[in-house]
Amino acid sequence: MKQYTVGIDLGTSNTVLAYVEAGSENIRVFDVDQLVSLGEVGARPLLPSVRYHPAPGELHEGDLQLPWTRAGQDDGIGAEPPAVIGQLARALGAQVPGRIVASAKSWLSHASVDRLAPILPWGAGDEVGKVSPVTASASYLAHLRRAWNHRFAHAPLEQQDVVLTVPASFDDGARALTLEAARIAKLPDLRLLEEPQAAFYDWLFRHRATLKEELAGTRLVLICDVGGGTTDLTLIKVQFDNGEPQLTRIGVGNHLMLGGDNMDLALARLVETRIASGDTRLSAASLSQLVERCRAAKEQLLSDDARDSVAITLLSAGARLVGGARTAELDREEAERVVVDGFFPVVEPGETPRRARGAIVEFGLPYAADPAITRHIAAFLSRFDGPSREALNVPEHAGAAAAMPDTLLLNGGVFRSRLLADRLADTIGAWRQRPLHVLRNDHPDVAVARGAVAYSLARKGFAPRIGGGSPRSYMLVLDEDGDVKRGVCLLPRGTEEGHEVRLEDRLFALRLGHPVRFHLVSTAADTAYRHGELVDLSTGDFVRLPPIATVVQPKGTGGARETPVKLATSLTEVGTLEMHCVGADDPGQRWLLEFQLRQGELGAEAASASETAAHSSLEAAIAPIDRAFGARAAGVDPKETKRLRSRLEELLGPRESWDSALLREMFGALWERARRRRRSADHERIWLNLAGYCIRPGFGYPLDDWRVDQLWSLFDDGIQYVNDGRVWSEWWTLWRRAAGGLGEEAQLQLLDAMAYLDPANMKRRKLPFDPAKVGHADMVLVSASLERIPVERKIDMAERLLDRLRKPSENQQQWWAIGRIGTRRPFYGSAHGVVPPAVATRWLDAILALDWKKVESAVFAALQIARVTGDRARDLPLEVRETVARRLQAANAPPRWVRMVSEVVELDDADSVRVFGETLPAGLKLIGG
Repeated sequence: MKQYTVGIDLGTSNTVLAYVEAGSENIRVFDVDQLVSLGEVGARPLLPSVRYHPAPGELHEGDLQLPWTRAGQDDGIGAEPPAVIGQLARALGAQVPGRIVASAKSWLSHASVDRLAPILPWGAGDEVGKVSPVTASASYLAHLRRAWNHRFAHAPLEQQDVVLTVPASFDDGARALTLEAARIAKLPDLRLLEEPQAAFYDWLFRHRATLKEELAGTRLVLICDVGGGTTDLTLIKVQFDNGEPQLTRIGVGNHLMLGGDNMDLALARLVETRIASGDTRLSAASLSQLVERCRAAKEQLLSDDARDSVAITLLSAGARLVGGARTAELDREEAERVVVDGFFPVVEPGETPRRARGAIVEFGLPYAADPAITRHIAAFLSRFDGPSREALNVPEHAGAAAAMPDTLLLNGGVFRSRLLADRLADTIGAWRQRPLHVLRNDHPDVAVARGAVAYSLARKGFAPRIGGGSPRSYMLVLDEDGDVKRGVCLLPRGTEEGHEVRLEDRLFALRLGHPVRFHLVSTAADTAYRHGELVDLSTGDFVRLPPIATVVQPKGTGGARETPVKLATSLTEVGTLEMHCVGADDPGQRWLLEFQLRQGELGAEAASASETAAHSSLEAAIAPIDRAFGARAAGVDPKETKRLRSRLEELLGPRESWDSALLREMFGALWERARRRRRSADHERIWLNLAGYCIRPGFGYPLDDWRVDQLWSLFDDGIQYVNDGRVWSEWWTLWRRAAGGLGEEAQLQLLDAMAYLDPANMKRRKLPFDPAKVGHADMVLVSASLERIPVERKIDMAERLLDRLRKPSENQQQWWAIGRIGTRRPFYGSAHGVVPPAVATRWLDAILALDWKKVESAVFAALQIARVTGDRARDLPLEVRETVARRLQAANAPPRWVRMVSEVVELDDADSVRVFGETLPAGLKLIGG
C-alpha cells in the first residue's frame, strides 16, 4: 500500500503540492524548500513556477546550494549554468531583464511553436541559455520531487499515489506534453485531473460534514478558475437523491489564454509609457522585467489593505534606457481601472467577446483577443443554456436570456483580491436578478492541490465525489444506407469516469496499415441505451462529433491487412473518450484511439471540415487516373495522359473548387498507383503535379502526417527523366506544396539536395543531365517555403539569394522568396524560428532601395517582413515600419496592407494565396501564424 496520496498543481504562477497519509483525512500542504535569497533556503507552500538563468559568474556557486545538492551539481533541468528555481528566481527576474522563464504552462498549450524546442526565455539574446516549455515544466516538478524525497526519504514521491492537475480546457496535445514533463521529472505514474473540478473537490471535502445544508438551495454551480495563464469555466449540476447531493459536470469552457499574466502585462504597458523615453518601446527582455514588478504592485494595490500608490523601478538594460534606473508611480485608482474595469467590466448577459485584437498581445503568446472575462463567461453560459435550464428546472421561453447559475465558486490567485471577487459575483447576480450563493474559498492558491488529494480520497470512497458520469450517450456510426443510419452504443449516458465498457457481443474488422476513420455521434437524451445496442440514428437528437482518423499499424511484421477486434471504451476524467480495439483472438493486442468530446458538446462546432461528403463524381474521376497509372497501359493514347488534369476538371469542376476531402481521396488513388508514374516523361510530370496539388499539408487535416511520410519515401529515388526541365519543375513544385508536412530533418535534406544541384556548385562536376534544366527558379521557391530549418540556414540562404538578386539578369519576381524567409509570421512554422529583427531589417533596406513599380514582388515582400505580430521580440522597430507604411501608401497598396505594419491584422484569402504561392483548397482557411 502506498504511504501517501499526493496532489500537484503545476500552475502558471506557482506550483503547489498537497498530501495526506494513508488512513488519515488530514490534507496538508507541503512546504517546499527553495532559495528565498542568495545563500538562504526557506520552506514555502508556494514554489513560483519560474526559472532564472544567470550569466556565467553572475552568482556565486555557494549562494545556490539546496539541502539535496552538492557543490557543482545542477539542480535544474536543461540549463548551464544551473537555473535558479522558485522565490529567488522571481526576485532576480524582477531585477535583471531577459533571463527569467515564466508562464511555461501557457506555452504548453500554444500550438504555433515547437513546445519541445529551447525557446524560453522568449525574446532573450543568444547569450542566454534557453529551455523548452516542457523542460521548464519538468524542472518545477523535479524540484518538488527532490524537496519531497529529501524530507520523506522513506517514501519517495515517485512511489506514491500522485494526481497532477491540468486546465479543463487543455487539449490532447497540451495534456500529453504535461505528462511528458512529468516523465522527464521522473514522475511517470500519475493521474490527471481538471483544475476546476479539483477546486470544487477541495470545497466539498472541507464541508463534507455539512454538505446537505451548504448545498440545500443549490442546483447549478459555476466554477470560475482564473489562474496566472488561463481562465477555466465549469458547470456542475446538483441534484438530491434521498437527501444526498448528487453532482454532475455538465459543461466545460473552451481554452482561454487569459489570466493574471494578462493583467500584469496591461499594467506594465501603462507604466511603460512613463518609463520609456519618447516613442521608444522597451525591449522584450526589459518588458519581461517590468511585468514582474507590476505583478507585485498589482497584489499590493488590489489587496484588502491596499496602498494608495506603489513606486515601480526598472533597472537599465543599457542604451535602450538612457540614464540608468527609472521609476514611475502606479496608484490604486489606475490599477482598479486597468484590472477591475478592464478584465471584469459590467456587461449585459447577452454580450459576446469582441474579436478585435486588444493591447495585451505580447511575448509570442496568443492571448485572448477580448480581455473581458465577464464577456467570456456570458458566452459560456449561453452555450450551455439547455443543460443549465434542465439542471435548474427552468422552462425555455422565446427571447429569454440564458439560464444563470445560482451558486459560484471562485478559484485562482487573482481572487485573493476582494475587489475582483465581488465584481464578478455582483455582475452574475445582476444577470440573474438576485444575489448568487458564493461558496467561500479562503485559500485559492492551494485549493487545486488540496482538491487533487480530495479527489483521490473520493475515488476510494472516503469523501464526496462529483459523480453522474458521462452526460451524453455516444454511438459509433456503422454505415449509411440511404437516409437510414445505424450506430452501435459505445458508452451509455451516466457511465462513470474510468469504468471500461466492453462490447463483447459485437465483432468488427479493423483495417491495418492504411488510413481508417471513425465517426461518433452523441445525444443528451434520457433514453436508456445499452452498450452494444444497435441504434437508428435517423431519429432523435444526435450531434455529429469530429471524427478520429488514424493509421492503425499491425503489431509485428505479419502481412495481415485486417484483424477481427472487439471494442472497449471508457470516459477519462479529463473529458476524452478512449476506445481500444482489442484483438478478438489475442486480447493482449490493444490499439488505443482517443476522441475529443468537448467540441461536440458545443453543438454547431461539431461539424468538421473533414466530414465533407465524397464528391458525386469521385468514382468516375478515379477511372482516368487508373487508365493513366493503372496496371494495364496498353491501348491508352498518350494524349489521354497529357490531358488528364483537364479531364479531371471536366468531371469534378475547376481545380480551385476541389475541397480538402476530395483532394485527399484523389491523393490516395494516385499513391496506390505511384509505381507506374515513370512510364513516360508525361506520366512522371502529370503524377508529380497532381500528387503535389492534392497533398498541400501543414494545416491539421487528418492523416496528412502519414501521407507525407509515404510521399517522402520517394525523395531518395528522385526523378526518372532527368533531362526534362518540365519534370524537374514539377518535382520541386511537389516539395514546395508538401513542405508544410515535412519535419526539420526532411527539410534540411531537401535544402542540402538543392544546394548540391545549385548551378554555382555544379560548374566543376560532370553530371548525367543538363544542369540548366534542374529548375533553379523553382528551387528558390522551395527553399523559401522551408520554415522549419534552423534560423542560421535561413539567413545563409537569403544572403546568397540577395547577392544574386542584385544582378539585373536574375528573376526579380523572386524577391517574394526574401519576404517569405524574413516574414514575421510564418505560414505554418514555429514562431520561434523567425529571422531576428535586425537581420530582417537589413534585408528590408535592400527591398526599399528597389523601384517598386518595376519589381512588383517587392511590395508584398516588404509587407511580410514589416508586418506586426504584437510580439515585440519579433516585430521590427517602429521607425522602420513607419517607413514601410509610407512606401506602401505611395505604391497604392491596399489600405489593409498599410494597417498590417502598424497593428495586428489577419491575412485574408487573397493574401494567403500570395504567401503560399497558389490558391489553397476550398474550405481550408489559414489559422496559424
